[in-house]
Amino acid sequence: DKLGSYETLSLIAVRQQHRFDQDSLERYLSSRLPGFPRQPAGALAVRQYSSGQSNPTFYLQKGGQAFVLRKKPHGPLLPRAHKVDREYRVQKALFSAGFPVPEPLLYCSDVSIIGTEFYVMQHVKGRIFRNISLPEVGPAERSALYLAMIETLALLHSFDLQSLGLQGYGRGPGYCKRQVSTWKKQYDAAAHTDIPAMNKLAEWLANNLPPDDNGESLIHGDFRIDNIIFHPTEARVLAVLDWELSTTGHPLADLAYTTQFYFWPTSIKDLETPSFEELVSIYCRCRRISTTLPNFNFFLALSHFKMAAIAQGVYARYLIGNASAENSHEFANIVEPLAERGLELSKNSTQHSISGELFHQSRKGQEILLKVKQFMKQHIYPAEKVKIKYYTEHRNTEDKWKKPALLERLKELAKAEGLWNLFLPDVSGLSQLDYALIAEETGRCLFAPEVFNCHAPDTGNMEVLHMYGTEEQKKEWLEPLLEGKISSCFCMTEPDVASSDATNMQCTIERDGNSYVINGKKWWSSGAGNPNCKVAIVMGKTKNSSASRYKQHSMILVPMDTPGLKLIRPLSVFGYMDEIHGGHFEIHFNDVRVPVSNIILGEGRGFEIAQGRLGPGRIHHCMRSLGAAEAALEILCQRAAQRETFGKKLYQHEVVAHWIAECRLSIEQARLLTLQTARKIDMLGNRRARKEVAMTKVVVPRAVLKVIDCAVQVCGGAGVSQDFPLAFMFASIRTLRLADGPDEVHLSTIARWELLDQSKKLTAKI
Repeated sequence: DKLGSYETLSLIAVRQQHRFDQDSLERYLSSRLPGFPRQPAGALAVRQYSSGQSNPTFYLQKGGQAFVLRKKPHGPLLPRAHKVDREYRVQKALFSAGFPVPEPLLYCSDVSIIGTEFYVMQHVKGRIFRNISLPEVGPAERSALYLAMIETLALLHSFDLQSLGLQGYGRGPGYCKRQVSTWKKQYDAAAHTDIPAMNKLAEWLANNLPPDDNGESLIHGDFRIDNIIFHPTEARVLAVLDWELSTTGHPLADLAYTTQFYFWPTSIKDLETPSFEELVSIYCRCRRISTTLPNFNFFLALSHFKMAAIAQGVYARYLIGNASAENSHEFANIVEPLAERGLELSKNSTQHSISGELFHQSRKGQEILLKVKQFMKQHIYPAEKVKIKYYTEHRNTEDKWKKPALLERLKELAKAEGLWNLFLPDVSGLSQLDYALIAEETGRCLFAPEVFNCHAPDTGNMEVLHMYGTEEQKKEWLEPLLEGKISSCFCMTEPDVASSDATNMQCTIERDGNSYVINGKKWWSSGAGNPNCKVAIVMGKTKNSSASRYKQHSMILVPMDTPGLKLIRPLSVFGYMDEIHGGHFEIHFNDVRVPVSNIILGEGRGFEIAQGRLGPGRIHHCMRSLGAAEAALEILCQRAAQRETFGKKLYQHEVVAHWIAECRLSIEQARLLTLQTARKIDMLGNRRARKEVAMTKVVVPRAVLKVIDCAVQVCGGAGVSQDFPLAFMFASIRTLRLADGPDEVHLSTIARWELLDQSKKLTAKI
């Protein structure tokens, strides 16, 4: 459906299924179209545009003049689709109002001329970009083109229907409800196989319609950068194309559809374009509206549903030989991924804000946070002293690794109240941003995360199995982990090599018939001392000398009772054995044999899995750590208000007052970065948030250690004793500067990404 530039690449001979009587067309145009060349007779050249999925589009040339024709496809069509008469009407109104569209010249409803309705418009010369990453231009021009696009969309939504003469163009209020119904019917009419995600998404959309479903702005319906003709040399819009889906309705539907590529799967959205925030900020400024966008995730989910239905329709036309594009057979492959992504978006915040409330929790997130706070106050804080007493009494016995009965009772209470597995978006329905504030609350108490089944390393292992496990692996291990019936450990770090470079790993995983044999040493396997720890995820080297150094490692599931697996010793953390979390063990694997089916994702995929596991996991640690910082600051302030030195309260000494202020500054700054990272993961995925994850992993432990250190100093000797939790908190948080990659590795990552970002800015200036 695209007209304009690069015609030698996009024009082809008319496809057989779209051929029509060209002589009949020429006679009709000669008599009806003003300015159409009448001589020489029989010289009308007709070529077809190779792109386009809906209405076939043709380039007409005669006597040095060029036109464009749009027509309905031949054959059976989906109901209410391919309305070329509506395209003509809206373009005529917009052209008269000065909006950039090709000038519509002639509409023909007489199907006897070429077999279907059609209309003819002016041919506009300019640039059309088929690839949304705009590889033909540099970064500066790319940004300018995208900004021009979004300004044009804002202009469209600013028109008054009455001034355009388009009263009655749409069907009035209830646009979103009709959209869900329309695209569900279109999908059902075209579906060639059952896709459960499409049915679930349709049901969610129907049950979550926005309350302001009465907007009557003129909307395009398919506003994308490849539906725009730009000036040949300037970042200026000359014409917006393909008005088939235009109607009146909610403008956020257009905005979400235009920007939805920012929310596609990571593999297809890693684009060097202006940020989503930049585009939406420009749009809101041009329309003079608030940057808080209510129910925006509904519109994003609707856009993915719509795209999936369109893709299904394209494939349906391919099956009957009536599709306009050469790659129409590929569209069946994207229906399910689009629907699944739409479902993910449906679980995120119902309101999106570009400035002001940057970190707005969803309604469900707010409700869960309130319930968690109440649960902590009612059940966990009163149990804290009881639990610490249990570990103190059993510190020198084998029972120290067992979980007290009180903890199990608290777990059952949390599960009964729905406060369970909150860390996993697909299970909890919470975004990472939602969970960030919840995790901070649980981080105030050392054992609270486990009460909600949100504790490491089980969270990371559950994420691995959820994302990469086979159905059999999920049934055997993920389901009991999610239910809290078993626990797990993760075996990656090794005692004999520098594990900050994981490619040094020496533990081997070798194929032997229908088994893998594991040999090597691991340590810092957290939670392995828990008697309920039933499985380990082990990362080791699989032989493949031809592969890159990052494709020679694999992850495999190893039941803890497998012969050859031996717990050697628990490792202390600054003298603490960390009985609360099941200890940190050194484990040896001597000819440990497990079935081939225990491999996760496949040989050589270990680093790929590790990156998927460590993205959210790294900031989950940071979220909980902020809760520890708040708890430490409370202790600091209480102590400063209780004790006196040199005739005045501690807080009245300026140095202590400054410590309190500096601690609050550190916590707030660290929290803002953590929330920004969580929000970016929600919006763009782990891959696009790598720099922010690394920054958060460095900043938060440093900030929290500073707060704990100040609290220790104010508490004096008590601060390093067992009478306060500060010493154990300090040991735990200090360990985070090593766990999941030491600070130095993250700093190198941050520097690399910063240099890349700066080089892009420099290129743009040049």
